[in-house]
Amino acid sequence: MSKADEYVKKTEEYLLPILEDFGFELYDTEFVKEGADHYLRAYIDKPGGITIDDCVEVSRKMNEILDREDYIKEAYIFEVSSPGLDRPLKKDKDFDRNLDQQVELKTYTSFDGQKEFTGILKSYTKEEVTITFEDGDYTFQRKDISLIRPSIDF
Repeated sequence: MSKADEYVKKTEEYLLPILEDFGFELYDTEFVKEGADHYLRAYIDKPGGITIDDCVEVSRKMNEILDREDYIKEAYIFEVSSPGLDRPLKKDKDFDRNLDQQVELKTYTSFDGQKEFTGILKSYTKEEVTITFEDGDYTFQRKDISLIRPSIDF
């Protein structure tokens, strides 16, 4: 397990009870280096969406733990935010929420000369995702998918 994975795991252990108290759910956690800085990010959600005040409250409580436990050796910036409307589908609950909804799907390699698709999410398993297009259903192997997210029209 990498150092970043260890930091994420430990962060989630402390973060989940805080989120449970607020009735929020954890969408994702990451520890990444961008430029010269390291970032520890928690993406949280709730029905109806997360507000800035929600992020501030979670950040305040989690910062107390981060200061007390001091388990991350590198200097880092801690951020709490919403995953956003165009968040990638990662977990089963994300796929469940978007069943029968329009999604955008990008693949690592070309299929029928293209790498980007938009269609209706019909079903999924651990290995496959089935999308309905105008001309029928097509099943993609999850290992071939670089990104799948809700299709948002602005």
